[in-house]
Amino acid sequence: MNPNDPETRPAGAHSLGGIAAVARKRLLERLRSHGEAEAPPPAQAPATAPSAAKVPDAWCRFETLPAYQRLLASQAAARRIGVENPFFRVHESAAGATTRVGGREYLNFSSYDYLGLNGHPRIEQAVLQALHRYGTSASASRLVAGERPVQRELERELADWYGTEECVAFVSGHATNVSTIGCLFGPKDLVLHDALIHNSVLEGIRLSGAHRRSFPHNDWARLDQLLHDIRADFERVLIVIEGLYSMDGDMPELPRFVDIKRRHKAFLMVDEAHALGVLGKTGRGLAEQWNVPSTEVDIWMGTLSKSLAGCGGFIAGSRSLVELLKYTAPGFVYSVGLSPALAAASLEALRMLREQPERVQALQQNGAFLCGYAKSKGIDTGLSLGYAVTPAILGSSLRAVRASNALFEKGFNVQPIVHPAVEERAARLRFFVSAAHTREQIAGAVDALAAAL
Repeated sequence: MNPNDPETRPAGAHSLGGIAAVARKRLLERLRSHGEAEAPPPAQAPATAPSAAKVPDAWCRFETLPAYQRLLASQAAARRIGVENPFFRVHESAAGATTRVGGREYLNFSSYDYLGLNGHPRIEQAVLQALHRYGTSASASRLVAGERPVQRELERELADWYGTEECVAFVSGHATNVSTIGCLFGPKDLVLHDALIHNSVLEGIRLSGAHRRSFPHNDWARLDQLLHDIRADFERVLIVIEGLYSMDGDMPELPRFVDIKRRHKAFLMVDEAHALGVLGKTGRGLAEQWNVPSTEVDIWMGTLSKSLAGCGGFIAGSRSLVELLKYTAPGFVYSVGLSPALAAASLEALRMLREQPERVQALQQNGAFLCGYAKSKGIDTGLSLGYAVTPAILGSSLRAVRASNALFEKGFNVQPIVHPAVEERAARLRFFVSAAHTREQIAGAVDALAAAL
């Protein structure tokens, strides 16, 4: 007996390696008995597949993408004429009425902190309590990992705020629109939107595969005519407008759009990202502003990152709408749930908004002052109605960047909006005002802009 032969090794002497060797030997013997041999090793693949031989290297390198080349060209042009890049500056403090950059304090007009709640001690305490109890992450989709009480409390109070049956919160405001529209509508449907609607709505329509038509900004009569002409060609129809337009600071006539959606049997969606906490006597948004029952709107969308001092988005509406989204919307089903700490921040901010409507009044007064004072200085404020957003239309991207840099040197942070975010002739500075700003601070920024121009 050969102790090295696994076939003759005594019982109990088999190692794992020996067992594997015996199994392989017996398998080879069976294959040979059927006229089969051990499969040869795979041939070495050629260094370059024939199908890729004619593909230019430029097609597999990011630095050669046309969009990147255009970006480099614009940056080089700015450097040649001595224009500093005003974007992606590092801020060393909380986003609010003031900020700190490079160790220097600036008056800040590029923050969504409309009600001055970011960093408020009450909100910080609520975040710390949630952090200690739940940690920093929801860990997975709420469909998979379950829910935390603070997430549901936030949704219940938002539903109550909007007078709807239910609400669902997403981790991203942009993803809220993309997922909601992409989930609810399809190739047999039509989405009609304001010409100045946010990018997230356009991306949602593209994802849905629905047909798309735009109507001129706030032109309800043109929308009515469009629906009169083509409504019968589609199954479901969605109309999308914003509560307060983030680039121009104006609003739609909600009663007109409600009447149109009723007569043409369509759904109406209102993006309240910049309207919550801003419009209406108590900050309840466009419905309160126009004294329209909130149930007249089918889909209320909002974000948590502006008046509510957090991050994320939400949809408020009927129970059937929300349940459908919770089980089928990709941005909810396949995304991690809203962080409990962020949910706690927005929940406490919403409660403070409910308790302190004077913050809304202070914001509205500051917005009206900024818009009116800018006009008195000859600055083109476009369509702004003087709420939280007021543009200074400068008509040139270069002029807007130079004006922004000039203000920054004087201690004011106001970001430019340039082509292609807007048309070149509509390039601007965009002022976001806060309830925490003072009249003197606002006047100082406007005076500095007037001097720079």
